[in-house]
Amino acid sequence: MKNRAFLILALALTFGTHPLKPRGSEPSELSPGSATAAQLLAPNFSLTDLSGKKLDLAAYRGKVVLLNFWATWCGPCRTEIPRLIGLQDKYRSKGLEIVGISLDDDAKPVRAFYQQLKMNYPVAMGDANLAERYGGILGLPVSFVIGCDGRIYTRHTGQADVSLIEREIMPLLQRVGCTQGNTGD
Repeated sequence: MKNRAFLILALALTFGTHPLKPRGSEPSELSPGSATAAQLLAPNFSLTDLSGKKLDLAAYRGKVVLLNFWATWCGPCRTEIPRLIGLQDKYRSKGLEIVGISLDDDAKPVRAFYQQLKMNYPVAMGDANLAERYGGILGLPVSFVIGCDGRIYTRHTGQADVSLIEREIMPLLQRVGCTQGNTGD
């Protein structure tokens, strides 16, 4: 477990924050690169969150979404999540929705962590297939800023600078077509 966490941390520090480019002809397949991320639609998914509710990314259209891949065994993830909770508190009423995707092997530690931190956004269990649809998640945490148009604008690999995320989401929250308030969860 320690070797796995070390490898993920090393990869995260190596790749940092960068735009995305399509890997194939399918626009929903993502990989790190140099093209403009705004050209890529976020791959849709439908999962069940930790509370048993359906979590469908398409239901968040009209909102700015911060999609965060993480795990309970990931040290940088554990440091980042309290900051994401604060970000959700600050910008939910303006149209931001954070969605967490845990890549843990078992939901039990995720539920305990979720309750311990009083996480204020939905979390679902992801898998390798979903991670691959988002360009392959080689290190954790990985976050995607998705505009209200459903397009990915940035990818953050490693613990994200919340002030940078704020600077990225502010213009997206002000775009025509973005709605404010909760999605009804």
